[in-house]
Amino acid sequence: MAGERWKDDIAYAMTPFKLIAWPIGVWPLQDYNFYSLLRSVLGTCGAGLMVLLPFIELCMGHTDAEENVDCIMFICCGTLGVLKMIWFRIYANSLTDNYNSALNDYLMIKNEEERAIMKKHAYIGRMISCPMLCFSYFSCIMYGLIPFFGDKRNAVLNVTNEDAILKYALPSGYTMEYINTPASMYKILCFIQVAAMILSTNANIGNDALFLNITLHICGQVKILRAHFIRFNITSPRVRDRFNALIQRHCYLTMLTRELADMISFVLLIELFIISILLCIMGFQFMLALKSNDTVMMTKSLMVQSAFLTQLTMYSFIGNYLKSEMEDIRFSIYQSNWYNFPPKLMKNLVFIFMQTESPVILQAGNFITINLSTYMSILKSSFSYLSVLRIMLET
Repeated sequence: MAGERWKDDIAYAMTPFKLIAWPIGVWPLQDYNFYSLLRSVLGTCGAGLMVLLPFIELCMGHTDAEENVDCIMFICCGTLGVLKMIWFRIYANSLTDNYNSALNDYLMIKNEEERAIMKKHAYIGRMISCPMLCFSYFSCIMYGLIPFFGDKRNAVLNVTNEDAILKYALPSGYTMEYINTPASMYKILCFIQVAAMILSTNANIGNDALFLNITLHICGQVKILRAHFIRFNITSPRVRDRFNALIQRHCYLTMLTRELADMISFVLLIELFIISILLCIMGFQFMLALKSNDTVMMTKSLMVQSAFLTQLTMYSFIGNYLKSEMEDIRFSIYQSNWYNFPPKLMKNLVFIFMQTESPVILQAGNFITINLSTYMSILKSSFSYLSVLRIMLET
């Protein structure tokens, strides 16, 4: 019975993320063989196509202002996808160590309270990741349909016109014309581009979901450790051994968190930079669309802004949560009967307090802390910039 429940807990916590990460070859518990490398190459190519086609279109210089913004947005999204695919393969050991540790944690559940804490954090991971991915998939499909339904002069009506520039899901009309793509393959190419966008979504948002899920699991383990410190029984035998076991557990969780923080640091730096720029660009595009009553452009701008704001919100929320859980270890010890500890054992508390003074946190480039304060600073700067642009438009 316990074994079946353990399997159900593992399936609940990890199956959705396996379905996302396995097709692109970054699932931490897979066999890293030739086939997983092939899937990773496929995911990287999907994200790379989102960079290559808009970049060529941008360099050809035939696009208008709206298409230029779309090209920049696709290039940024594809760049993030390629970067995360490469980074999550290079630092696969960090994710593998953490996910293997999570498997052991589910195997070693001691009571229903710990199980409830772990399941709660698994639930939060699902509730954060699933809407974010579903909205991104919906946006990809909408971008794929816009060439057909967004403009009455678009590709469907112009397929028989040899001089017409066909509209694709990705900005690539002039590129496809330059390489003499047959008009009969228009729908097939649109389908391929939508598939590339979905692969890029898995490479970008899917890798975020994979990382945020295991970070939440670490937060749950720290919460369980805090409960053990608070309820530490000084009257039971082998006090020193039991307390040292808690200290070792704290060191182990700190080591796992540091592996995650070191792995994601550079990615977060690039992601914060790109999101900050795109929020301003897409916000400006939305204001232009609002002024000209362009419903299609407004819809695209809102979808992109919502996706990037959701990414930024999730990282900020979980980074802030991880920081607070790591810092609260000292308060949990303070709530225990530490004043009754043996003198030799009490000396160990000093080292724990020193560790919690500088907890392991998520940082972008090892100098920008990812928390709610950073989130509010980015939003404040973006809205200030957009306010200036709005005044310029009205004058």
